[in-house]
Amino acid sequence: MVTNQGPTAGTLTSLNTGSFANQGGTGERVLIDYKDAIMDYNVADLPVMGFFADAMSTDTGGNIDITFGRPSMKLEQIGEGNTPEYQHTSLRSERVAVKEWGIAIGVTRRMIEDSRFNEVEMALNEARRAVDRHLTAHAVNVVFGVGDATLQTGILAGGTYGSITAASTETGAGSITDFSVCENGGFLGAGATFAGTGGSSRLDDYANQGQTILAAADSYNNDTVANAAGATGFSLSDISAAITRMSKHGNNATHLFISPAHYETMLKMADFTSAFIGTMTAGAAAGGNVMPSAAGSSPLGSMLSTGGIVGQLYGLTVVVNAWVPPLRMGIFDLSIKPMAYVERRALTVEEANPGFGIVGSYMSMRYGMKVVRPTVGQIVIA
Repeated sequence: MVTNQGPTAGTLTSLNTGSFANQGGTGERVLIDYKDAIMDYNVADLPVMGFFADAMSTDTGGNIDITFGRPSMKLEQIGEGNTPEYQHTSLRSERVAVKEWGIAIGVTRRMIEDSRFNEVEMALNEARRAVDRHLTAHAVNVVFGVGDATLQTGILAGGTYGSITAASTETGAGSITDFSVCENGGFLGAGATFAGTGGSSRLDDYANQGQTILAAADSYNNDTVANAAGATGFSLSDISAAITRMSKHGNNATHLFISPAHYETMLKMADFTSAFIGTMTAGAAAGGNVMPSAAGSSPLGSMLSTGGIVGQLYGLTVVVNAWVPPLRMGIFDLSIKPMAYVERRALTVEEANPGFGIVGSYMSMRYGMKVVRPTVGQIVIA
């Protein structure tokens, strides 16, 4: 029961909150159930599976093989009375490595007895958030080519997992054709082979472009801005070049994913607070982009009018998210999902009773993910 103390009499209202400040205030003398007053932390959400993955489940165990058709037949001229040669379909396969991941929650009987909170419920909720963070980080690393030893993403060179670079060496995108060093797959890298040029190629001729043109449309490129070490560059010419490279393979770019650091640079460009020649590294003679002199004709104008977080740039839906690597941005055709997410067993929660008073639970799941369509993404690396 709450009672009034001191010279203030009458009904306790918000008007006398703060009275007797040195004693905590009359209006503050209220008992609070702190079980309902736990402050949660902010959660950065990026629904990567909805954006990037063709999700599928399977009852078969172990690694999963996904099969894709290839252009393999062609019409041929035949002489009078002759029959054409028999042709057959050609396929390629992508193997997705499925592994098990889990969290053990150590809640003891004494924790439950002595705590003011529901320790098991709190631990399970945090474990579920940890699963969300893990899957987001894993998918982002796979899509953006970020090296991680625990997740085994990126390029394996010299016994170390490193981030995929624009180079054609063993540490760069040129090694993606060999999945012994990049089991999570990747986009089109420099030096990639096409069907008919030997090896188990992931790439085929498209329309009338020719292999030379298609091979030059590799997906990992350094940005055109001369950055200081660790700085984030952003150039409109990088965006337009990525759209062009993707169109050579028959893809239409739909989304641009950038980090908050990229977004700041974009706003400065749109607001005319930085010199365009420094940000764009462009000039008419060099064939680069030239910013329109009229503010209303700026390609970033629509982003400013919508607050910047959601907008359109060159027809691309711009997504700004803290999960995007600070020194990388991605341009994708998300009408065709670039990644396969295979779930062998969904997240399950089981009791763990190993003794020693532990009454908590553990949760685990079996899944795998891999970039299986190598031509629908472009990664610009600072």
